[in-house]
Amino acid sequence: MTAYRYPSEHFILLITVFLITGLVALSAVPTLCLVPFIGLIFIVISYQLSRAQYRGILRGGIPVTWERTPQLAGLAQDCVQKLEPGPVQFYVLPNEQLNAFTFGLSNPKVVVLYSSLMEVMDADELRFIMGHELGHVALGHSWLNTLLGGIAGVPVSFSAAIILTLVFRWWNRACEYSADRAGLLACGSLVKATSALAQLAVGDLNSQAELQQALQVLDAQDERIENVIGETLSTHPMIMNRIKELRKWASSAEYRRLSQA
Repeated sequence: MTAYRYPSEHFILLITVFLITGLVALSAVPTLCLVPFIGLIFIVISYQLSRAQYRGILRGGIPVTWERTPQLAGLAQDCVQKLEPGPVQFYVLPNEQLNAFTFGLSNPKVVVLYSSLMEVMDADELRFIMGHELGHVALGHSWLNTLLGGIAGVPVSFSAAIILTLVFRWWNRACEYSADRAGLLACGSLVKATSALAQLAVGDLNSQAELQQALQVLDAQDERIENVIGETLSTHPMIMNRIKELRKWASSAEYRRLSQA
């Protein structure tokens, strides 16, 4: 069920690993023997921070269970059955932002949904959001992010650090395209996937007319040079680029095959 992976993700990952490893080797030759230890220390720290984050969510979040949130639990179960990400726990965290994220180096992975999503999005839009995060879990993005981030965090020259940051975020953006495909498979509707993504950018949309107007605004932003440059420094592609990639994939034979599986 990981055949939905964005086709360039593996290629970009290989380039990222090659450049990170090469630049670290060239820039940190005197301390090269310390690189494995630094990477290991970073992973250990990341694991401890992940556990601390988990404990914080346990204190402030609401677990998604059949007893406490039956409707949401049903949506989560649908997405898990479709995408088969492995052990995962869902939590709702009180927050006014429209956002969700996943984390964890060990099982179960944790998917956090901000409470405002439930106020704005319908069931299929929530399926897209959940499926997107489960895609990150199923494709191993969480642990790869920690590993590559640890290697990239080894002290290097300033110019090398810029290159490491750019290639690392290039891979991050490819991961987002892959996760969007998982979200589309989970919700089964390009219209709902589009409206979910648009609302992440502009907020609540209550009609098709409002959605079309929002898409026009997002499309205009996509063409501005400062936004194009800003995207290269970001871990996420611009929303309109994500929508365009989903539209292309939704018309492919691969999507039709996977959506019918």
